[in-house]
Amino acid sequence: MAEHTHPQENTRIPTVPSLISAPEVADEMASFCVQFLESLTPNLRHKAEFAFDVDERRRWHYFPRENFERKGLPLKEMNEKQQAAALGLLSCGLSQTGYEKARAIIDLESTLGDLERRDGTARFARIPNLYYFSVFGDPTNTEPWGWRTEGHHISVNFTIVNRALIAPTPFFFGSNPAHVRYGPKTGLRILSAEEDFARLLLDSLNGEQKKNTVITTTAPRDIITKAAPKIEFEAVEGLAADLMTSDQRGTLMNLVQTYINRLPDSLAAIETQKLRHDGVNDIHFAWAGRLDRGAAHYYRIHGPSFFVEYDNTQNDANHIHSVWRHLEDDFGLDLLRLHYHYGHCHD
Repeated sequence: MAEHTHPQENTRIPTVPSLISAPEVADEMASFCVQFLESLTPNLRHKAEFAFDVDERRRWHYFPRENFERKGLPLKEMNEKQQAAALGLLSCGLSQTGYEKARAIIDLESTLGDLERRDGTARFARIPNLYYFSVFGDPTNTEPWGWRTEGHHISVNFTIVNRALIAPTPFFFGSNPAHVRYGPKTGLRILSAEEDFARLLLDSLNGEQKKNTVITTTAPRDIITKAAPKIEFEAVEGLAADLMTSDQRGTLMNLVQTYINRLPDSLAAIETQKLRHDGVNDIHFAWAGRLDRGAAHYYRIHGPSFFVEYDNTQNDANHIHSVWRHLEDDFGLDLLRLHYHYGHCHD
């Protein structure tokens, strides 16, 4: 039985910042989505299209195909024109920086395959074209719809309501290797800012602040929330921004903006406005693992309405997972509550 995303069990109505709309981006997404779908043969389109109210929309992961069987249409099955249309859809959901990171992560699959064959550790097929595109619902009318691009170390999920309101999470980027040390891409660090700003903040803390920040000296092997459809994480740990200096809060915000700025400018501005409305001082930064560079480490950033997790522990601490999530609005649950409560949304 299909899972209906209209959450009757929770009647909480979103607050004012959630009403901020981005109709230009929503229209652009719809246009690129239609171009993509119309470029496909009937058989390929059948693989790419899903109803909106299905379990599949909230079934997501960042594992390789061998560990997680994906639905949707992979780049591998598209011709050049269809691939260009699919990547056009991906690019309209990302900033230039975000799109460059996504393409670099996709291209890194070939590098990872070369490294694993060199080291004798190959277990999976590392194929850059195994990234899947899925469309949920009809982008041409005013009913809620969404789209996803997903494969190893990428999962971007967008939900669009009333052709104006957009939920851009869960949003996952990963990188293996985190730092390329062999071959033609030696020195490449796709997610460098995600680590470097966190270390800059950590290094700026005094002894008492570090006591509150480092929650354990052992880093978890993966992000703790994994690929759950909804975050269930009640404990807020770490150092509150309220206990940081202004310079430290600035570094924390630069770190948070690294995740937000993967989005197009107008969506990033909305996310930033929501964040500041909810209150910067109540954002907590927590670290797990050793402090020295090159050792296994993990951090999370827990805000009133958002949640970031990052780990670099696997493959001798050279394998990053990072995710930006909304506590209440992953897959547009907040926007859908509003939509079903009022029967429509106001710009």
